[in-house]
Amino acid sequence: MKKLLLILYSTLLGLLCTAQDATIRDSLLKLMQERKEDTGKVLLLIQIGNEYELQLQDINTAAQYYLQAKRLSEKLNYTLGLIKFYSNYTGILNQKEEFDSALFLNKQALQLSFTTRDKKLIGKTYGNVGNSFNYIGDYDSAVYYYQEATKNIEAIQDTYLLARINEMIQLIYQKTGRHDYALQYGKAALKELRKSGDSMDLGRALLNVANSYQNKRFDDSALACYHEALQIANRIQFQGLELSSLLGIANIYFHQYDADKQKPYAEKALALSKVTDDAEGEIIAERAMALHYLLKDDLPLAKTYILNSLKLADSLTMTHEHLESLRVLSSILYAQKDIVGAERILDSLQIIEDRLRGMEVQQKILILEKRYETEKKESQIKLQQSQIKQKNALNYFLIAGSASLLIILLLAYRNHAHRKKLQQQRIVELETENKLSATEAVLKGEEQERTRLAKDLHDGLGGMLSGIKFSLSNMKENLLMTPDNALAFERSMDMLDSSIREMRRVAHNMMPEMLVKYGLDIALKEFCNEIDRSGAIHVNYQSVGMDAVNIDQTSGVTIYRIVQELLNNVIKHAHAKNVLVQLHYSGQEKLLAITVEDDGKGFDVNSLGSAAGMGWRSIQNRVEFLNGKSDIQSSHSNGTSVMIEISM
Repeated sequence: MKKLLLILYSTLLGLLCTAQDATIRDSLLKLMQERKEDTGKVLLLIQIGNEYELQLQDINTAAQYYLQAKRLSEKLNYTLGLIKFYSNYTGILNQKEEFDSALFLNKQALQLSFTTRDKKLIGKTYGNVGNSFNYIGDYDSAVYYYQEATKNIEAIQDTYLLARINEMIQLIYQKTGRHDYALQYGKAALKELRKSGDSMDLGRALLNVANSYQNKRFDDSALACYHEALQIANRIQFQGLELSSLLGIANIYFHQYDADKQKPYAEKALALSKVTDDAEGEIIAERAMALHYLLKDDLPLAKTYILNSLKLADSLTMTHEHLESLRVLSSILYAQKDIVGAERILDSLQIIEDRLRGMEVQQKILILEKRYETEKKESQIKLQQSQIKQKNALNYFLIAGSASLLIILLLAYRNHAHRKKLQQQRIVELETENKLSATEAVLKGEEQERTRLAKDLHDGLGGMLSGIKFSLSNMKENLLMTPDNALAFERSMDMLDSSIREMRRVAHNMMPEMLVKYGLDIALKEFCNEIDRSGAIHVNYQSVGMDAVNIDQTSGVTIYRIVQELLNNVIKHAHAKNVLVQLHYSGQEKLLAITVEDDGKGFDVNSLGSAAGMGWRSIQNRVEFLNGKSDIQSSHSNGTSVMIEISM
């Protein structure tokens, strides 16, 4: 039932053409006879053409004056006159439905406008190209050119023109069903038009925004806009705006199933459409009345109104409105339990819709053909322009000079950009060096603390425990104990021995003597063998080429801690039975590759980024400290493989 209230659409499409004040035709003709062959006469010819086109609706005579303006502009080399000719003459071509020719001329006007460097003029010609694409149904291209127009008009802060272009983009998004974008642009246009003081513009914008709200099912917002538009229509006596507002309000109340609120608006819309001889409005209003009586369960009266709507739509060949009325008729027939009749209506609906879809496909093919023709014409223009340039030696000189200047500017820019890039790289390098220095300080501090603790444990606590064991052994020889007490004493001595061994193991892990005395390869091999002997997990250690590399103590300790942490992670989390540790040094590439691979349960590698533990973060810090790279391959039930490469 809803009428898409894109009122004043032709006015919007003509928005960017030159608009003229109403002037008496005879006075203009007399003034033209007195004018010399100058730019003022060009503008006067355009103005007379406007009078014939807009006031007298005589587009053929208007076209003759526009063409005279074109010829004089070419004679005077008057760029603005040519642009005005294109803008006005394409309006006539659009009325004749010669849209591809209009598009061709509007693109020529756009190219000319670039030479003026006038942002407003460039914005308008961009808008005219958008209009042409809008007419031929190429909406994506239309939106592109409207947005280019917006960029230029924003630069000059012409909010009124900007609002009108936003309306054009809104209408396209409404037609293509992208209602979120339609509402966004419609609200932007409405905001600016409220400042303009033009009631007619504001009323139109309110209707379009109301449509967008209605499409989004924001009924309260839509009703507010329709009522405001209705108030404006009544104030300025604009019946077209009033009719559209009434139909919009009636439509909302119908979809809210409030027949009583719907009826007065539908009745008033029907009466107004007949008074103003608005056939489309009458078709929709008749349908609104039919829907009202359908809600009221007055089926005979509902059928009478919908048949009136169908009859009028058929007489005017309004296919879309015919389809909408057929859908309502099928609903009424279903309500009357005339299933056969309703199904026949739906069958005819399907046939018409299939035909329309076929026409849409043909239209798309036609758009592609027209686009090809337009591109072909543009290629021909470029060829002609190239031929003209070849005959003009001065142009060659100017082009060569401009090219030389451009090259100099480009080289200067390139030099500046290169310098800037080097500075940025230096900043990054300094930041990296600072980060590595901080990491190095942390790691060295950590190792120093481990060494101190290991020494304190071994020399301090270890010595004390050994002394306690010796004292207890001496006491045993001087004491008389029962068998039970002797057994308890022996158990205590065993626990003391275990404590001494555990203390030595902890001290060894914190700073293994093997690493300091015999190097990384032997220390890691002994560490892996210790874990293997413990029975916690089977560890297979392999090394290749390690006897050919000389690793300093700091790097060696760091690599040892990396492997130690990786093995601890396997034991804690992987639930693995076997783990392989490999160290491979390539003397040719001077690269040390460390691999730790287990057959455990695996995990999601992406979860490492959000892991809260310190283990992986510590490994990463150590790898970065050594300027190394790490790679993890893991998946559930397929184990985990960690490979680290370090340049030595």
